[in-house]
Amino acid sequence: MIKIEFSEEEKKMLEYERFHHPHPRVQRKMEVLWLKSQGISHRQISQLAKVSSTTVTNYLEEYVKGGIEGLKTIHFRRPQSDLCAHQNTLEAYFKENPPASVKEAMDAIEKLTGIRRSPNRIRVYLHRLGLNFRKIGMIPAKVDIDKQESFQNSELEPKLTEAKNGNRAVFFVDAAHFVLNPFLGMVWCFVRLFIRAPAGRQRFNVLGALHAITHELVMVTNDTYITASTVCELLIKISAMQLQVPITLILDNARYQKCRLVADCAKSLNIELLYLPPYSPNLNLVERLWKFVKQKKLYSKYYNNFNDFKQAISTCLAETHTIYKKELDSLLTLKFQSFKKSKIMAG
Repeated sequence: MIKIEFSEEEKKMLEYERFHHPHPRVQRKMEVLWLKSQGISHRQISQLAKVSSTTVTNYLEEYVKGGIEGLKTIHFRRPQSDLCAHQNTLEAYFKENPPASVKEAMDAIEKLTGIRRSPNRIRVYLHRLGLNFRKIGMIPAKVDIDKQESFQNSELEPKLTEAKNGNRAVFFVDAAHFVLNPFLGMVWCFVRLFIRAPAGRQRFNVLGALHAITHELVMVTNDTYITASTVCELLIKISAMQLQVPITLILDNARYQKCRLVADCAKSLNIELLYLPPYSPNLNLVERLWKFVKQKKLYSKYYNNFNDFKQAISTCLAETHTIYKKELDSLLTLKFQSFKKSKIMAG
């Protein structure tokens, strides 16, 4: 039996800590030592504290080595996977060769390490490495990444800074062509579900200008085509808002937007047109709004006729400042995808 002499001060500290320490395991340690300080046998301590005799001995040895402060140290035993010895090798391999499935990762790990694990354990290990199952993004083949970076830093950001300070109104402009055909989405279901495919190729065109700060949407719609005249109509609607600050429109390079008619109209209305570099949808805020509308109203939904289809889209757009405002405020932040540091898969 381990003999320990306790001072009165130590007894008081043990009595206090066995009730007030925030960690329950430390409380139990203090309980064991407090019982020991009362002259109780190890067997009785084991019964009263509901721990094994070996644990009682271990706690007493901890006290002898480190005192009361030593008892406050918690030692957790965490079993190490055999794969931990190969972590650097596997991280380097998966950075260059991202697996498309857990089975593919299993085979690669076995080939590199000789260790075979179940799919569930491999899935957990991949998460532990920092991998997540993500959808691959797409970069347009002709995009000039350096030109995008230069445009964003030298032209776009200064305009947005003025807009944040209330000294300029910035609108992101783009056209969405909603075609009446199936938009297949993902749903949780017991068996595979099907939706009807509408007949015909009718489309509902929306030319929209999204305010960078307030997220107010100005739009012109039709069932035919977006033309330069449509863009001029949108410019006139924006001008009619009588904003008391300079106006800048951020547009892509579509022919109907980058022509003499539109340029002359913008000049007469004192509206600045700022064109994005080619193949830069990632820098156009309104693109996120179009995707949002498709998710809310089109994916996995069937509309019996074109009027219902148009009405669903129009209603959604009309509710961007009411029902959907909170969702859109978190979606339409002025943070843009940059491809400069993106990991691009080899061809």
